[in-house]
Amino acid sequence: MKKQILLSAGSAVLAVISGLLAPLWAQSSSPVKPLTIEAIFAPGGLTGRGPENTEWSPDGTKLSFVQRDDEGEHGELWYVDTATGEKKVLLSAAKLASLAPDYNKVKDERERERLTRYHVAAYLWAPDSKHLIFDSQGQLWLFDLATSTAVQFTSAPEPNVDPKFSPDGSHVSYVRKHNLYVRPSSGEGEKQLTKDAGDNLFNGDIDWVYAEELSVRSNYFWSPDSKQIVFLHMDETKVPTYPITNWIPTHPTVDNEKYPKVGDPNPVVKLGVVESDKGKVHWISLATDEEAYIPRFGWVRDGVIWAEVLNRSEDKMDLYFVDAKSGRSRIVLTETAPGAWFEFDHAEVRFLKSAGGFLWPSWRDGNMHLYFYSFDKQNPMGADAKLERQLTHGDFEVLGIGGVDEAAGTVFFSSNQGDPRQRHLFSVKLDGTGLQQLTHDEGLSNGNFSEDGKHYEQIFVGPMTAPRMSLCAVGGACSPVWQARDEIAEYGLRASKFLEFKADDGTTLYGRLLLPPDAPASGKIPLIVYIYGGPAAQTVRKEPPDAFDEILARKGFAIFSVDNRGTPGRDRKFQTAIRHEFGAIELKDQLTALDQLFAQYPQLDKDRMAIWGWSNGGSMTLYAMTHSDRFRAGVAVAPVTDQINYDTIYTERYMGLLKEDPTGYAESDVTKGAANLHGALLLAHGTGDDNVHFQNSIQMIDALIKAGKQFRLMIYPNKTHSISGSDARDHLFHMIEDHLERELK
Repeated sequence: MKKQILLSAGSAVLAVISGLLAPLWAQSSSPVKPLTIEAIFAPGGLTGRGPENTEWSPDGTKLSFVQRDDEGEHGELWYVDTATGEKKVLLSAAKLASLAPDYNKVKDERERERLTRYHVAAYLWAPDSKHLIFDSQGQLWLFDLATSTAVQFTSAPEPNVDPKFSPDGSHVSYVRKHNLYVRPSSGEGEKQLTKDAGDNLFNGDIDWVYAEELSVRSNYFWSPDSKQIVFLHMDETKVPTYPITNWIPTHPTVDNEKYPKVGDPNPVVKLGVVESDKGKVHWISLATDEEAYIPRFGWVRDGVIWAEVLNRSEDKMDLYFVDAKSGRSRIVLTETAPGAWFEFDHAEVRFLKSAGGFLWPSWRDGNMHLYFYSFDKQNPMGADAKLERQLTHGDFEVLGIGGVDEAAGTVFFSSNQGDPRQRHLFSVKLDGTGLQQLTHDEGLSNGNFSEDGKHYEQIFVGPMTAPRMSLCAVGGACSPVWQARDEIAEYGLRASKFLEFKADDGTTLYGRLLLPPDAPASGKIPLIVYIYGGPAAQTVRKEPPDAFDEILARKGFAIFSVDNRGTPGRDRKFQTAIRHEFGAIELKDQLTALDQLFAQYPQLDKDRMAIWGWSNGGSMTLYAMTHSDRFRAGVAVAPVTDQINYDTIYTERYMGLLKEDPTGYAESDVTKGAANLHGALLLAHGTGDDNVHFQNSIQMIDALIKAGKQFRLMIYPNKTHSISGSDARDHLFHMIEDHLERELK
């Protein structure tokens, strides 16, 4: 139930940017272009289409990326030379069009969402940095940079996904129909390594719930000597299906999606090791049960595998070392998180190739920090891993390991040190000394580091700065790669006011407010609350507010958002406040902040207030409108209405197991409060939503009808959770705008 990026259709961080900001409370220079919903959701948006599919060459000399025009009709593969900062075309538009077609042209809504949501790579570099493999809608092409020629590498009618070169570059592996295949780089002699049949058994492939909730992007890995592959085997036989119906044809079609809801059986997982030349599989038992997850695994060195095993309650993690030949395993580290959980958006273990150790993120001291563990590289299974030291300290969150320069003994990471609303890049030595901040401009900096840790791609956005992409040398200068269009002058966008509030227990809550242009000090201004409120996203960060806020503000509305307890970016106590319940504490914090807001800004009209949100924000909108009479109107887009309807991994992480807390689940079911609905509700959902199923809105509709409550409804045929596409977005946001104007004015 991740946050939906409302104003984007592009990729990664660049696509989040919907507009730029001008000085606080003042109007910028007169806009050259009218700000409209159609302009926001036109191809390229307000800022222009940024670079996509950024990759580092293995030798660290090139940062490559795809640059397309706004329509996606023409694109080129470029690279930046790390030595000179010079940009050059690596692949012309004519060649790229067939080798890496624009994902946005994919007709199937769910497949397009998969490609863009999970940032599936369109190409990858060979280990020699002289060849590329392109994934052209499931068919692989091998491209030779020296001759500028492409050779079709696969020709099977079924798609080939997740291609990888062996470390020595001699072979390419890929997954087809849930089985592993390998082929020499010469293109001859494909070998099928696993041979399970049907749609229930996965070998190296990824199912929906692991990709969505454990951030898994690959389920197989080559050994360093290029002789073996370790892979995850998933048995989904017992996982229930959810029917996704296409109602458009005369005879509707149904796609049965494997989707474990709360309390359902999860995929049964185990590790296998297969020899790339013989195809013989050795199975590994980790002494676990069918309830456990294997979220991460890989190679310690040749012959030794590491694997994380997470219990179903997601509060206990075992790190195993495994002898690949005998299958013998040993737990070398166990960590528990009582009253909390493990999550994998930021907490990624990182094994070091030369240091005989690994980096382990942990919440153990109340904040997410990095710890360095060592082991005997010659005999990894001879003893438990040894904690050498904690590398980072303080009241801030480490948000991810960006890279490691092992030669220099330096770790690079992102963090919100100093301000939970910002994100910066830092470095620290493996001995725990030399903490340095690499980026300083107010806002959000994301880093993509080269394998050797000598250079990084920086993507930066700020509350008053145009988004930009740069190539930086660690400890040196940055070269500009891409700059967004200047939207401040073109559309006259303005900055929000950043505010602070206190929860009832004294906890600081961060908020933002955008008043109408030339807002009078007196008078009554209707207020719109934009909410997410869940553990997957913040709404208050030092980044541009979305342009839809500005459109509403110019119509005379004030726009407000606050991050309640339970949202990310803060310490363990703050995030785990919602453990075993969804709704109550979040709404309490929202209303407490609103009371303080009205005291600070008496011109705001507390009697003309609306609330709206998407995904978890849609759930919170329904919860607020059925557990409070403060809101005159609301818009809930793609909401979870009963937590039992959502998937196991996400929901049980925060709510616990259903059998252990049925009362908590019952109290979070907003359909049971339908009779208490206050205010005018607009409910919207896509019928093809494979994330938050349309079933949620159907159940809410049924409950509202039985309670005799009137409401408005909009259904988007075959649209997924993001309800993407210019036509659908234009339609939806005009409906939201019309609903809020009608009910608040």
